[in-house]
Amino acid sequence: MNRRVLLAAIGTGVSAGLAGCSSVLNLSDNDPCGGDECEIGMTRNEFVPRTYEATVGDTVVWKNTSGADHTVTALENGIPEDADYFATGGYEDEATARDAWHEYRGGRLGTRETFEHTFEVPGTYSYICEPHVKGDMIGEVIVVE
Repeated sequence: MNRRVLLAAIGTGVSAGLAGCSSVLNLSDNDPCGGDECEIGMTRNEFVPRTYEATVGDTVVWKNTSGADHTVTALENGIPEDADYFATGGYEDEATARDAWHEYRGGRLGTRETFEHTFEVPGTYSYICEPHVKGDMIGEVIVVE
């Protein structure tokens, strides 16, 4: 084999490998929303930030900043008793939201799409991404007075 061809092939492989690494690093940026587009971003398998603090009356915006489909699905046993339930797709309870995802990808939040919810009751709100919950894609919003 021609040595120059071999070195060129190796160099191309290294460049392609490094280019892939840089795009992976960009997915895990501390600010995937790019400033004030949203409060919570979604990378391939995590909410960023995982914990977000809001004030009563604040509207929080999630944005799918990855190429994967996601959901924002509140856990009924993880929100304050008097709080409104929330989930992408507008479902009124956790079981319906989860079933919808598994039956027809209901509640799907595609790439660059957003979801928002206004928090009226103080407390801690736990939520998941249904298709990625096994990969530990969970988050929480802490709402203070």
